[in-house]
Amino acid sequence: MNCIIVDDEPLAREAIQLLIPKIKGLNLIGTFNGAKSTAHFLAEQEVDLVFLDIQMPGVNGVEFARSLPRKTLVIFTTAYSEFALDSYEVDAIDYLIKPVRFERFEKAVEKAKSYYQLLQGNQPNKQIETVVAEDFVFVKADRKTVKIYFKDLLYIEGLKDYVVLHTTGKKIITWMNIKTIHQQLPQSLFVRTSKSYLINVQHIDSFDNNSVFIQENEIPIGDVYRNYFFEEYVAKKLIGRG
Repeated sequence: MNCIIVDDEPLAREAIQLLIPKIKGLNLIGTFNGAKSTAHFLAEQEVDLVFLDIQMPGVNGVEFARSLPRKTLVIFTTAYSEFALDSYEVDAIDYLIKPVRFERFEKAVEKAKSYYQLLQGNQPNKQIETVVAEDFVFVKADRKTVKIYFKDLLYIEGLKDYVVLHTTGKKIITWMNIKTIHQQLPQSLFVRTSKSYLINVQHIDSFDNNSVFIQENEIPIGDVYRNYFFEEYVAKKLIGRG
């Protein structure tokens, strides 16, 4: 995967630059201090992955991410954890809190590589035909119609023009937006927690005010969806002291 670093802080760029050679298959082809210089480069060069700072003078990272080609994946970097949730508003792969630890960096990159390979290996059918039955759904993906039982569907992640269905055994990608698939799934089982995530409430292991945890996955709760999630899905199931 060809990648670039975009950050206005030289030391932050250097920190990421030192981590990249430790990941097999990751090829750094440029570093930039802002959106303007990056835009000129992207007009001439194809980039698979961008490590993008959120807080930059002028055009910030979130605004700039909206202008990137649809096939370009983004991992945000930020020194402020309160900005992390902003990354999911533009379908970012992940976010990293500075100073970036290698273990966390490796996890984010492996996720990006997984999606990159998934997108390379699948040509989703643009003619969406999702059929929902009592306890399963049919979804068109990779030139086939795939049967997915609700009990096996952990959560759904929106990624630009696609949705990725995370099941207990595999990931399935299909050409669809998250709003469309949510409308066709049982509302009693599946709930939006953010612009980019739809979860199966039966698979929730734990949660706090900002995240839901399903197996080893941490899924963000966005501000727009927080009240509905807690009022409709948590309060009704919460055991009180009496």
